[in-house]
Amino acid sequence: MMEDKIRTFLTGRFGDKILSEYSHRGQLSFYVQAQAVREVILALKADSELKFDFLTDITAVDHQGQSWEKEGRFEIIYILTSLKNTSRIILRTKLQEDAASIATLSGDWGCANWLEREVWDLMGIKFEGHPDLTKILTVEELEGHPLRKDFGITYEMPQFSHNSSDIEVVPDNPHH
Repeated sequence: MMEDKIRTFLTGRFGDKILSEYSHRGQLSFYVQAQAVREVILALKADSELKFDFLTDITAVDHQGQSWEKEGRFEIIYILTSLKNTSRIILRTKLQEDAASIATLSGDWGCANWLEREVWDLMGIKFEGHPDLTKILTVEELEGHPLRKDFGITYEMPQFSHNSSDIEVVPDNPHH
């Protein structure tokens, strides 16, 4: 069974770098030490039997205000797919707010460049070694990272060059 092969591979090769495992609705997930994430992902990619050769997504969650925040305010989630085996695995790691950075995968997967830039722009998590960690979804003038829980709520419509003449500013209107 594929789950057993994955479990055996990860625990046998990485031991205590694999912090925990759980399965929800048939989807296998592993928590990995932040320093080992890149090594684990590249090993899953290189293994000829498992062959997790498709980086499906990188995303992040802000746990600010949750009881488990002490384990790490931010959680980075990597979704890998093995096209050969038609299976998927989720790798997760937690980062403290004052150490919100992790090694880039952009040199290993071309799509990681864009996925990491999205996480940087929206959550403020740095990817060490990334060749161009710049904004991808928000305007340059926007300060902060809008998916963080401590980002202020605003009713102001973002102004982009294509809609600047269409924005009507109404004084004292809570919806503008």
